[in-house]
Amino acid sequence: MSSSAKPYPDTQIYVDGAWRAGAKTIPVIDPATEAEIGRLSLASENDLSDAAEAAARAFRAWRKVSAFERSKLMRRAAQLLRDRAEEVATIMTREQGKPFVESRIETLNGADTIDWFAEEARRTYGRVIPSRSEAVRQIVTREPVGPVAAFTPWNFPLNQAVRKVSAALASGCTVVLKGPEETPASCAALVQVFIDAGLPAGVLNLVFGVPAEVSSYLIAHPAIRKISFTGSTPVGKLLAAKAGEHMKRVTMELGGHAPALVFADADVPRAAKLLAGAKFRNAGQVCISPTRFLVEDAAYDEFVEHFVAATRAIKVGNGLEDGVQMGPLANDRRLAAMERIVADAREHGAKVQTGGERVGREGYFFAPTVLTDVPLSARIMQEEPFGPVAPVSRFGSYDEVIAEANRLPYGLAAYAYTRSAATSAALSDDIESGMLSINHHGLGLAETPFGGVKESGYGSEGGTEAMEAYLVTKLVTEHR
Repeated sequence: MSSSAKPYPDTQIYVDGAWRAGAKTIPVIDPATEAEIGRLSLASENDLSDAAEAAARAFRAWRKVSAFERSKLMRRAAQLLRDRAEEVATIMTREQGKPFVESRIETLNGADTIDWFAEEARRTYGRVIPSRSEAVRQIVTREPVGPVAAFTPWNFPLNQAVRKVSAALASGCTVVLKGPEETPASCAALVQVFIDAGLPAGVLNLVFGVPAEVSSYLIAHPAIRKISFTGSTPVGKLLAAKAGEHMKRVTMELGGHAPALVFADADVPRAAKLLAGAKFRNAGQVCISPTRFLVEDAAYDEFVEHFVAATRAIKVGNGLEDGVQMGPLANDRRLAAMERIVADAREHGAKVQTGGERVGREGYFFAPTVLTDVPLSARIMQEEPFGPVAPVSRFGSYDEVIAEANRLPYGLAAYAYTRSAATSAALSDDIESGMLSINHHGLGLAETPFGGVKESGYGSEGGTEAMEAYLVTKLVTEHR
């Protein structure tokens, strides 16, 4: 697979229908080898200005393209992405580290997302409101909000970008996409399929740069009408405040610390297997990853036994090698963070059941780790680990576990395993989270809402709800 792959491409910015070199370049690092594999162009302020103005010019024409024609173009882009899945997945694994099979799934899911929003483009319905007077007609129309600045992270370099881009284009908006500097070529490949599908110049622009500088410039630019950001809660708060200064619409998909509740009446071996798979997917660098494992006393020992066994069975290595189930962390910062968070847990009395240390001397590999007896005073019980470290704790009663599940200011995702219909119904009411998945892991589908509550953000990036943030509701009332 890797021997026949194309060389990793250098990545430029894309502005107003043309790829161009940026003001300077920085290296792109393969997290499995720590070797430089390519160079990335960074945008200057002039480049950012050109991108915003190109999006504003293109919006005047793109908004008038019929929803039917926008849909057809997007479906062409989706098929091109499917046709290039092997190539794009190889690029993604080289720059991000996740196993090739995960990269390929992400690419194909990206194509499905484009297809799904292509259909939604044709269903941005308005309505007629019955009038109080026979002489008055009241109509509600839906219009695109305008040029969008979208900021996307490195953990799912295609998936996070494709949601924002697809919803915006389907709605008739234009986009300035600020991609992640660690994983730029995946974003560039996504942009290229839209170019090759016939997207007009200026409708989709791609820039990279110093995150704080790019966000400050684009959010304040008068051409930009809408902000969409995926990333950490602290950064999200800063960007939301900047957007508020200019009364810009905002969608925020921020951090989480997802509780996973396992009740004694659950199928415990199955729960342990599925939760281990979900936890260590993408080396735990997933915003909806289960991160606090809360297990009822009567099931605790059995769960830990099965969960540790499943964790130890995970094959760690270069994501381009056959059979690898978990690749490296995406960068050296995450590796250092895992070492600190495990050391802190140990200092607070936690026991390391497996893992807990770096793997090898080359690459950013960290062993899948299970901690038990972790007190609430440990950092990992307060902060999202965003890595392959799983703390397992006990609970004795329903009220106790609900209090713990809702204790933190986050509310993105939550998981539960139980055979009780009554417990499932109660959890649906009591868990403070934007998404709850019971007895399986069914989050992140294009057709379902995706978003959080509390400090995990607001707005949705999936389902029909995702279109709302890109549309303006206009009332037209006419006396005949």
